[in-house]
Amino acid sequence: MDPEAGINRTAITEFILLGLVETEMLQSVLFVLFFFAYLVTVGGNLSILVAILVEPKLHTPMYFFLGNLSVLDIGCITVTVPPMLCRLVSNRRTISYDACLTQLFFFHLLAGMDCFLLTAMAYDRFLAICRPLTYSTRMNQTVQRILVAVSWVCAFTNALTHTIALTTLNFCGPKEVNHFYCDLPQLFQLSCSSTQLNELLLFAVGFIMAGAPVVLIISSYIHVAAAVLQIRSEAGRKKAFSTCGSHLTVVCLFYGTGIFNYMRLGAEEASDKDKGVGIFNTVINPMLNPLIYSLRNPDVQGALWRVFVGKWSLT
Repeated sequence: MDPEAGINRTAITEFILLGLVETEMLQSVLFVLFFFAYLVTVGGNLSILVAILVEPKLHTPMYFFLGNLSVLDIGCITVTVPPMLCRLVSNRRTISYDACLTQLFFFHLLAGMDCFLLTAMAYDRFLAICRPLTYSTRMNQTVQRILVAVSWVCAFTNALTHTIALTTLNFCGPKEVNHFYCDLPQLFQLSCSSTQLNELLLFAVGFIMAGAPVVLIISSYIHVAAAVLQIRSEAGRKKAFSTCGSHLTVVCLFYGTGIFNYMRLGAEEASDKDKGVGIFNTVINPMLNPLIYSLRNPDVQGALWRVFVGKWSLT
């Protein structure tokens, strides 16, 4: 290894994010669409947070985790979309090397937290449906906080590992990132040093981050499905499938796009497919999550109706 490489790992001080479109007219359309999506996402997730905080009926473990998921969705879209909107307005597509690494770190921190939080939510459903008699003791407030804290620690470790590993690469040109935010696969394309170890690390950690939670989630829902089918009441089965169906929909959307984006070995040219997956990860998923949970969950619907419509009628 070159002894001087540790002194100055990169000759590039900034990258150029090529974004999604080139023409000025399409950029204006894109700004309106993404700005609207950002408002809907933040508004929808804040609404769920408000409903959970003010409605005593929603002070349960499931909604505690759902509230945390709403915070993550707001953070995930805020890390990527507002900077992109600023670049669209200013027509300045550059991002500094440090800002790029910072964006990458926080994106992987929040995405990693999503992995573990969705697993905790599956475990919560397993205990609620399959172990109802011991649910209140097995999923008390202490256990909830421990699960969230451990999730943050694991997600932080994952994000920090990838960020530090990226700083060991040399970037000496070109500096055009074929994406609208900084992410690992696209930055690997620009490195003028070998990225083989980084790609193996991404694949191995991704396999652990995605594989272990998916196995736990599938195992939980196999037991849940068996328990739900034994419920004699049709209304009871419908309610159980409703809450579980919302969570499974979010899981499929999140892991489907994540596996496509990161579980790949070998350098592949960045393409429009990667941008499409990026839009799904950073915009569509966070925007759909509150819609999925609120539209499919009568408890959340009722709480939102009482919180907002009730206050409006009082004024």
